Amino acid sequence: MAVGREYPLTCVIRAWDRSKPLLFCPAMNTAMWEHPITAQQVDQLKAFGYVEIPCVAKKLVCGDEGLGAMAEVGTIVDKVKEVLFQHSGFQQS
Repeated sequence: MAVGREYPLTCVIRAWDRSKPLLFCPAMNTAMWEHPITAQQVDQLKAFGYVEIPCVAKKLVCGDEGLGAMAEVGTIVDKVKEVLFQHSGFQQS
């Protein structure tokens, strides 16, 4: 959610068809994740009805150890499937 990288993301979100689900997976270092602005931004996205796939705690590339790592691929895929099934009106087996 760095300011310099926000522009493409916010353009995509503004152009998004709000009748379709949008999922987001935060990923950043622990200091950024714990900053109050991040919580406000995540809360705003969730208030729009977008689905957060929460970050996880682990050793990060920057050397930090804590929350901020992107969720595991399997977790992301499972959540995308769940949301798509809900959106299309089908039950997941």
